[in-house]
Amino acid sequence: MKIINLIAGPRNLSTALMYSFAERKDTTVLDEPFYAYYLSHAKVTVAHPGEAEILKSLPHSKESVIRLINAVKTDIRFVKGMAHHILETQPTFLFPWTNIILIRHPEKLLASFSKVIENPSIIDIGIKKASEIFQFLQLHGHTPLVIDSDELLKSPSRYLKKMCEHLKIPFSEAMLSWDPGGNPADGVWASHWYKNVHNSSSFEVQKSSSQKMPAHLQPVLDEALTYYTILKNNILIND
Repeated sequence: MKIINLIAGPRNLSTALMYSFAERKDTTVLDEPFYAYYLSHAKVTVAHPGEAEILKSLPHSKESVIRLINAVKTDIRFVKGMAHHILETQPTFLFPWTNIILIRHPEKLLASFSKVIENPSIIDIGIKKASEIFQFLQLHGHTPLVIDSDELLKSPSRYLKKMCEHLKIPFSEAMLSWDPGGNPADGVWASHWYKNVHNSSSFEVQKSSSQKMPAHLQPVLDEALTYYTILKNNILIND
């Protein structure tokens, strides 16, 4: 059995990618299983919508989350997670998993994210942590696949085929579309974050993707670009 671990940031097509993998008959998807662990152990400085419900719905210890993932019996387990939910500076538990880091230009990410959380920090958007995880895994011989949401949208079919080749799993045409309205695997926070993907049935550029980032987030963007560049230099190109 293979665990495909998606390490992402908010507002970057991670849920659409989870829906894509959920269409595979050989795959079970898990939606941000480390979320309650993060909320109960991190020094969270902003309010997360539905926080009380999240804390009730998921395990609070890392070991319990890993047991939850390991208990799934399908050939492939696809874990969608946020980079900043991984609190360890040396997350050696990721070594046996097949890790993917999903990025999006931080200006677009911040423009979208600020519609739900008005004043996110560099920690909240996950790009710094994603960069640190990439460098840690690379240093220890477990370099993750890095993918880019903009590259994916150029040609979802071609990109998913290339991803599957790197992941050493067969591509399935079923991954290209899903039924609108959500997925049973959605976390309890879905009503706060998943409106666009619930209205979709395939990978597509959202009308909101052209919205402007609030000017007060420029310092966060400036810092984020340093970490984004590290990852951008290692992405899988859609050609």
